[in-house]
Amino acid sequence: MYLGIDLGTSGVKVIILDCHDTLLAQANCSLTVSRPYPLWSEQNPHDWWQATCDAVQQIKLEHPALLAAVKAVGLSGQMHGATLLDTDNKVIRPAILWNDGRSEAQCKTLEAAQPNSRKITGNIAMPGFTAPKLLWVKENEPENFSKIAKILLPKDYLRFLMTGDFASDMSDSSGTLWLDVANRCWSAPMLAATHLTVAHMPTLYEGTAITGNLSTSVAQAWGLDEVPVVAGAGDNAAGAAGIGVIKPNQAFLSLGTSGVYFAANENYLPNPESAVHTFCHCIENTWHQMSVILSAASCLSWVTRLTGFENELALLNEVEKCDFTQPCNVLFLPYLSGERTPHNNPDAKGLFFGLDHNTNAATLGRSVLEGVAFAFADGQQALLKSGSLIDEVSVIGGGSKSPLWGRILASVLNRPLTFREGGEVGPAFGAARLARIGVENLSPKVVCNSGKVKLVIEPDEVMQKYYRLQHKKYQDIYQSIKAHF
Repeated sequence: MYLGIDLGTSGVKVIILDCHDTLLAQANCSLTVSRPYPLWSEQNPHDWWQATCDAVQQIKLEHPALLAAVKAVGLSGQMHGATLLDTDNKVIRPAILWNDGRSEAQCKTLEAAQPNSRKITGNIAMPGFTAPKLLWVKENEPENFSKIAKILLPKDYLRFLMTGDFASDMSDSSGTLWLDVANRCWSAPMLAATHLTVAHMPTLYEGTAITGNLSTSVAQAWGLDEVPVVAGAGDNAAGAAGIGVIKPNQAFLSLGTSGVYFAANENYLPNPESAVHTFCHCIENTWHQMSVILSAASCLSWVTRLTGFENELALLNEVEKCDFTQPCNVLFLPYLSGERTPHNNPDAKGLFFGLDHNTNAATLGRSVLEGVAFAFADGQQALLKSGSLIDEVSVIGGGSKSPLWGRILASVLNRPLTFREGGEVGPAFGAARLARIGVENLSPKVVCNSGKVKLVIEPDEVMQKYYRLQHKKYQDIYQSIKAHF
């Protein structure tokens, strides 16, 4: 048995897999995001730990024997979050999250301080990355900056509380802007540009390496032995391991809080000017490119609340009744948290265009699903221009439960989409797989295979025709109003 823990933005998911990839147990515990000021997005790291323990306790109550049989733990988590610890290993301030946009000015400062930053990191400096956040803290909270002894990514803070070790993996660390991504090591010049040193950083491991063991107190509280904890991965690389996207020309779409279009590569292929990310994969000697949209399934949750529906499924049922032989009169820009690929614009805002007296909740819901699909299409264009080759696309994340959204996405992207077993728990599934590889010393190609196909959704010819025109209109709307953001 293998325990996979995924620390997301909206909650913690914990699963147990057996050696045959059978999902035997799972539990979830919700988290909230604090947005005290415009562009800010924060969480209390103590809430991550409490949610993780609560989720494990749910499984312990229902499946204590499964927990007792766990051989190893794998971790995945939301990327880029700045978790700051002092010399007593106490949290200094709330963690600044991946979708926080306050540090745009510091991105310019960072690239000016280290002109080779894009060459070293393979990425353009964006407010979502960790390094600019630290410059913001130095400039705006100097007392807090002076206290910093260690900087951890969100999942690695959980690891520290689980094992007492300061450790991270290559894939998650790629999103800090402190990693030399080609050489898979910390970059002293990038750290110096943010007034930090390697001493502030955790030890780096490949995703399948063992970083420590559960402490006695945590093992007893959770009902496990003092089993090994594997390095794991950032949520996207873990999702790739979970869905079997570890070989060239494979790709996936992640419909989580944010949206990710992820393509695996066997070589390092940076193209920072396109706002495509180039990161280390969680598999040794493998890299990946990805386009990122900051709001995906979170847009559906938002419009569900806006229209007064009890849950997303209820709204989706209304959207199903729309006439999809005709284009929607309303277009939606899904930039509720700004945008990364391809715009790199933290100030971008959401927009409904084309409202009239006949606009109803179903129309708004449909336009949201389509707007997110158009954002993915922009990301697909950026990936292809950056050299990624895409033969097969799988879909993971909570939004993958909607066949309607799959049909819209397939038609907008002009390619079939594959839905596989375990896709809705992708990162946690991948974390458990990485744990198995680490303790059994297996080949990733043996363990990280593509899951059983549940459904393949082909593009709809009628929808393709009008989506081609609507996507162009969607792009034109952004270009015409971006100066007003």
